[in-house]
Amino acid sequence: MTTPRPWYKEFWPWFLLGILGMAVVMGVTFLVFSIVAFDGTVDDDYYKRGLAINQVLEQDQHAAELDMQANLTIDDLTGDVIVDLQGESRPEQLRLDLIFPTQGNRDQQVMLERVRNGHYVGQLPRALQYRWYVHLQPAVDDPDWRLQGEIELPRKAPLTLRADSQTP
Repeated sequence: MTTPRPWYKEFWPWFLLGILGMAVVMGVTFLVFSIVAFDGTVDDDYYKRGLAINQVLEQDQHAAELDMQANLTIDDLTGDVIVDLQGESRPEQLRLDLIFPTQGNRDQQVMLERVRNGHYVGQLPRALQYRWYVHLQPAVDDPDWRLQGEIELPRKAPLTLRADSQTP
C-alpha cells in the first residue's frame, strides 16, 4: 500500500492558491492606482454646470454671428503666443485656455494683450507638447463669444479657429 503524497507536493492546491494570490496582488495594485490618481468626487454644482452648456452654445453661436476667426501661432522655442483676430469684436484682452484632455492640473491659461488692431500677444510659461483643446475668448467675467479647436504641439503652422467649425 502506498502512502498519499502530502498536499503541498500536489499541483492543484498551488494552482488555486496562485489564482487567489494574483487576485490579492491585482486588488492592491488597483487600490494604489486609485489613491495615487484620485481625480476628485462629483462636484456639488454638477447641475449648474449642466445648465451652463446652453450658455457655452450661445457663445459659439454669437461668435458665428460676429464672423469671428483667429489665427493662433505658438512658438515652441520661446513660448510666444500670437493671435490675429478677425471679426466684429476686438476686446482689449483675450484669454487663451489650453486644456489637456486627461489631466486637469496641466491646463494652461494665457492672457493676450492687444498690440494693434486685431493682433494679440502673450507668453506661455514653458514649451508644451502633445494634443490640447483650445478655447479663445474675451478676458472678461462673462464673455459673449468663444472660439475653440484642437492643436498638436509643437506646431509650425498657425492654427485657424473659426466659429463655424469645432476642429479646423
